[in-house]
Amino acid sequence: MNRDKRVAIFSTLRDLNPKPTTELNYNSAFELLVAVVLSAQATDVGVNKATDKLFPVANTPQAIYDLGVDGLKHYIKTIGLFNSKAENVIKLCRALLDQHNGEVPRTREQLEALAGVGRKTANVVLNTAFGEPTIAVDTHIFRVSNRTGIAPGKNVMEVEKRLIRLVPEEFKLDAHHWLILHGRYVCKARKPDCPQCVIEHLCEFKKKTTS
Repeated sequence: MNRDKRVAIFSTLRDLNPKPTTELNYNSAFELLVAVVLSAQATDVGVNKATDKLFPVANTPQAIYDLGVDGLKHYIKTIGLFNSKAENVIKLCRALLDQHNGEVPRTREQLEALAGVGRKTANVVLNTAFGEPTIAVDTHIFRVSNRTGIAPGKNVMEVEKRLIRLVPEEFKLDAHHWLILHGRYVCKARKPDCPQCVIEHLCEFKKKTTS
């Protein structure tokens, strides 16, 4: 895929949604960090149902740490893998209190050192909370990047590197959100909804659907 086509794709997605953002509910960098950790192998809708009850009660590292693992489980037990997630979030809160004065760090290295935080989660926080032009590659973005031809790659890291290199600078800050929303609602895993796709004429997928 050439640069002109990528520009056309992202221009079209921007026209459709000028200010995209995450569908996770949050009001601070810390709330976002916790929500993203909880969202691994879970839906944003499911996470929001849990955090809508948790955050009014505890939305700071100290407050969640004070709940303890069992107390936190009470709020997140509807989310997949809630046992290990509760332990990670408590460890994460302790580290924030001990090492970062209760604040969410703003570097990838410091974020990835926190329990339950991998590269994807760090990228989401850096992008959404701190405005860094990072691109977190989840299953949706991996699929869309390969299927459309925007940035094909054999693994998540390869796709991320290509997106960072190939997405035009003016679109880089919001590219993560445009691609994830497109993958979630249009370019779906089982069957892409090509007839409803605004970039269908630009996409290089060879097996486009007609209904």
